[in-house]
Amino acid sequence: MDRLPSWIRRHLAALRALLVLTLVLGGAYPLLVTGVAQVVFSGNANGSLVQSEDGKTVGSAIVGQNFTDADGKPIRKYFQSRPSAAGDGYDMLATSASNLGPEDVVDVPPVPGAENAAGEPEEGRQSLLTRICARSKAVGELEGVSGARPYCTPDGVGAVLKAFPAVGAPARVVSVNQACPAAPFVAVYQGVKVECAEPGEDYAAGRTVPIRGDARATVPADAVTAGGSGLDPHISPAYAELQAPRVARERGLPVRTVRQLIRDNTTGRSLGFMGEPGVNVLRLNLALDRG
Repeated sequence: MDRLPSWIRRHLAALRALLVLTLVLGGAYPLLVTGVAQVVFSGNANGSLVQSEDGKTVGSAIVGQNFTDADGKPIRKYFQSRPSAAGDGYDMLATSASNLGPEDVVDVPPVPGAENAAGEPEEGRQSLLTRICARSKAVGELEGVSGARPYCTPDGVGAVLKAFPAVGAPARVVSVNQACPAAPFVAVYQGVKVECAEPGEDYAAGRTVPIRGDARATVPADAVTAGGSGLDPHISPAYAELQAPRVARERGLPVRTVRQLIRDNTTGRSLGFMGEPGVNVLRLNLALDRG
């Protein structure tokens, strides 16, 4: 070995190190960690899977899911999860947030007859504000409560005006999220008649004026906003309480029974002080099915 050139000796040493580290770090260590996890944390290590009474795996305690029918409509006898921006909803291969912020308040209405690059009808784009308003309206209708909330119109879009010119007294005002022939949510702004929005017209040059209104939100925030991962399995106790009368009515149960199940499936703050209490929707719905 001593007679080998130094560069060969260095390469052989590197190869031996590679083989040893591969066996230790690529084989022995992962097997050891996996074994310890299976012995000590077997449920968590295997995905926190949840089984029904008949032993069938129905989901995971740490990944949310939709409780909707084939048409995407809520199944009324079940508690509903919060919205999800992961793919078509709770898609673990597309976990993400919408990445839309509080300044995203102006819609892009679809232009009738227009097509996208794939030759399909142009759908336009809803702002984050309009998504929240539409969700709040839908939840209110489902639960039989008011879906109104600040900065939302009665028809469930963002209450936003565009004033022209951008500086000074307005000479023209458009309800930018209400496409014609919709009636604007306010008739007059600063003495100027408010117009509906013409699809395809560019309103970027105008001053954006969100209108708060005097509505108070009955629908909790987590019922209308998606979580950061898109996989959140919990809802707030407030959202669960809002749904309790509907679930009780659909199942023919006393409301107090449903509320007790909510309490039984509510987890507290992590370590007693981090985060907020949450209700695991899958476990709650399984508890309802068990009767």
